[in-house]
Amino acid sequence: MAKQASKMMIGIFLIIALFLLVASLVLFSSGKFFTKTQKFVLYFNEPVKGLDVGSPVLFQGVPVGSVKSIDIIADPAQLQADIPVVIQIELERVKFRKPGEILNPQKDMPELIKKGFRGRLTIQSLITGKLLIELDYFPNSPLVLKNIDKEYIEIPTIPSTPSKLARVLDKLDLEAIQSKLEAALDGVGNLTTNPDLAASIRHLKETLRDARKLVNRVDRQVDPLAKDARQTFKDIGTLARNLNSRVGGVATSLEKTLAAVRGVISPDSPLVVELEDTFKKISAMSRSIRELADYLEQHPEALIRGKQKPGGKP
Repeated sequence: MAKQASKMMIGIFLIIALFLLVASLVLFSSGKFFTKTQKFVLYFNEPVKGLDVGSPVLFQGVPVGSVKSIDIIADPAQLQADIPVVIQIELERVKFRKPGEILNPQKDMPELIKKGFRGRLTIQSLITGKLLIELDYFPNSPLVLKNIDKEYIEIPTIPSTPSKLARVLDKLDLEAIQSKLEAALDGVGNLTTNPDLAASIRHLKETLRDARKLVNRVDRQVDPLAKDARQTFKDIGTLARNLNSRVGGVATSLEKTLAAVRGVISPDSPLVVELEDTFKKISAMSRSIRELADYLEQHPEALIRGKQKPGGKP
């Protein structure tokens, strides 16, 4: 009997030793035995379908922990519910600038929260619909703490992108938008099939075609007219200069004749007086013709628009 009891004790001891050995190997191989961890709680007031126990927790895209539990706290009076999600973070994976300094939850977390440290749900896979928890800095986000569970340090949350989109869509009057869109499409359809519109377009095309022909005709006629006008202005200037020279010659001859007559006839005689008056008129006409010739040479357009007054008006 003593030998059988001894063999049984040895067998039990070996089984326990083997179990401890396997457990030690598992713990040491996974590296979790000496890992410092800390649990936190986040409260969501949006559906968490796709978030499971074991879902990853990322800090700026780096895995730092996982989800440990998901519960729900219903409030029938307010017709809403809060969903507390407990996560576990490996503190050694969140290091700071000082070498060897890791996250101290009690000391560092309040300061991080003041700077906008928040958590939110993010789609892990569009195919499977799985979710994960993303931790990051959102400096302009509101700080909302539930303060329900005092066991864990609370990390504030912000709505996820799909949740924000759903809220925006809920505020939209989709039926009214659809009705307006249908009315607009009907109006476009009626406009395109309106016979008056088609006739107006045809008339517009004809008007543009006639206007183009008119412009071409005017353009062909303007060039010869401009050339003729320039030649006419040139001829008028030449004529004025010739007339001026001839009148000037007549005035010179008359002046010589007047001098000869004065030497023969008395200066007070009617003939001398008449010749002097004629000489003055011819001299004045010569000056006027000379001024006109000079002005037309500088301003040939005056034949069409008239001479400009000092104020700039014709």
